[in-house]
Amino acid sequence: MNISRDNFQYAMHTTRVLREPDRRIATFGETRFTFKLVSELMDSVGKVRVRSGEVEASKPLLIKPSRDMEFDGFSEEANEKMMELLDSLRDQGMDLAFLQYGFRFRRTNYSEEIINEPFDAVCENLLQEVRRSGDPMLAIIAGVDDHWEISLVKFALEMIAQSHEINTFDLKRRKLL
Repeated sequence: MNISRDNFQYAMHTTRVLREPDRRIATFGETRFTFKLVSELMDSVGKVRVRSGEVEASKPLLIKPSRDMEFDGFSEEANEKMMELLDSLRDQGMDLAFLQYGFRFRRTNYSEEIINEPFDAVCENLLQEVRRSGDPMLAIIAGVDDHWEISLVKFALEMIAQSHEINTFDLKRRKLL
C-alpha cells in the first residue's frame, strides 16, 4: 500500500491517544504495550472497527561516541578528523550520548472486529472497560481506518517522548550517562 504524504500527515494529525498506558518504556528491558485502535469505517455509517494487538518496545540503546568508534567507509584521515571534532565538542561541555528507541509491531494476539454503534459510544465503552480491568499497559487510540498503522506510529512516538526523560534519569542514576 502506498501512503501519500497528505494521507500520512492526515493520519498523524487526527490520531488521538484516548488512554495512554500507566507505564512508560522501561530503561533496562523490553516493554510490551497492548492497544485497541478505534476507527470509523470510511464507507459505512455507524460502523466502527476495533483492532487489538501488541506493540513491543525494545530496551533503549545508549549510544556514546568514543575514541574507538569507526566511521565505516571513511578514510583514516577522515576518521581522525571526526575524532578531533568529537573531542572538541566534549571539551566544550557537550554531552554527545543519545538513546535509540526501537519498536516491534507484531501481529501476535492481533484481532479486529466491526461494531455497529456510534464512534463515541464505542470509545466510551472501551474506556469504561479498561477502568474496570485496570490494565496498566493498555492504550486506546482513535485513528484512521485506512492508515491505522500510522496511528500506531504516532502512539509509539508519543511513548518515546514521554519515556525519554525517565530513561535518561535512570541512566544518570546508574552513572551510565
